[in-house]
Amino acid sequence: MREHPVRHGTSTLLIGSKNYSSWSLRPWLFLRKVGFEFQEQIVYFDERDYQAQIAALSPSRRVPLLIDGGVKIWDSLAICEYAAEFTGSGLPKNRAARGLARSVAAEMHSGFQALRNDCPMNVRATNRRVPLTPQLAADIARVDEIWSGCRDGYGAGGGWLFGGFSIADAMFAPVFFRFQTYGAALSAASQTYLQFALNDPALHEWQDAALKEGHPLPDVDQVGA
Repeated sequence: MREHPVRHGTSTLLIGSKNYSSWSLRPWLFLRKVGFEFQEQIVYFDERDYQAQIAALSPSRRVPLLIDGGVKIWDSLAICEYAAEFTGSGLPKNRAARGLARSVAAEMHSGFQALRNDCPMNVRATNRRVPLTPQLAADIARVDEIWSGCRDGYGAGGGWLFGGFSIADAMFAPVFFRFQTYGAALSAASQTYLQFALNDPALHEWQDAALKEGHPLPDVDQVGA
């Protein structure tokens, strides 16, 4: 049985606005779901000294950033993998499922540019609609294909993509809120998965905080209004 590393001290996760920062949501949710203890520190995008605050902490000058003792991890997917190593959770036990989970997580990490650009995450917004360009339609269809395929092949053990919660679910977390805000035509399997995810207590916690935080960004709030 593989031993997991021992952590010392308290970790801090530096994140941006809970209403807008899709990259921050991913590791925040993953750490919360797998039991990796941390304190959160929020740096709001509209603060005048935002760049100075980020530069003082993050090597990439971006959020999210995990500070764990003397270690700094500054990429969403890398933070999730780091936490998975410590907790032994968040990756399917089956080798094939684990490889697929990492594949779809990486695809979400690097792709879906139309979905990102046309439907920026805005947790507070409801009933927004944007033009369904061919590129956006293709991105939504690919998300639907991934969700329904994972659920059909590996989802028998629970409501997440691979039954239990995994790194793949965390990487798609911003899409849950995007589809809630802008709508999307999904298969029955994907729609069931979406509703299951949106009912998760940790997602509710993030959403409740987003509703209360203020710090509006007009350029994002006007999209699809």
